[in-house]
Amino acid sequence: MPTTPPAPVLLVASSGGHLAQLWSLRPWWSGRARAWVTFDTPDAAALLDGEEVHWARRPTTRRIADLLRNTGLAARVLTARRPAAVVSTGAGVALPFFVLARLLRVPTVYIEVYDRIETPAPTARLCRPFTTLFLAQWEEQRAFMPSAITVGPLL
Repeated sequence: MPTTPPAPVLLVASSGGHLAQLWSLRPWWSGRARAWVTFDTPDAAALLDGEEVHWARRPTTRRIADLLRNTGLAARVLTARRPAAVVSTGAGVALPFFVLARLLRVPTVYIEVYDRIETPAPTARLCRPFTTLFLAQWEEQRAFMPSAITVGPLL
């Protein structure tokens, strides 16, 4: 009897530092089926060479047209891939994926970025209602995310 392949983890992040923080979780995700969502930049393309990548539009939530395009991308990827979870460090590209994942009952994990110590990132505030699990990189971040679990710095 054929077996169903495991559901992938969907890793969603802006390129640059947000993507670098998700990449640093490689010991965790390397043995899992996975797909990525990020921006088509030279650094992201080089880093994710050989990975399944879905390129998002930018500047994400700052332009309604790109927000709508990324919402369409989220709908296509989430329904086609049926991920086991959506994991993100932000930024704005995460929002449509978290909203639709919540509607589809897909667990979401938001990891607050390492450089936000005193106030939450705007994306953390926007994604909060749609987040299953918050992770903090610094204990100080729990002041604005009391339910978060501190995992320590990723970089």
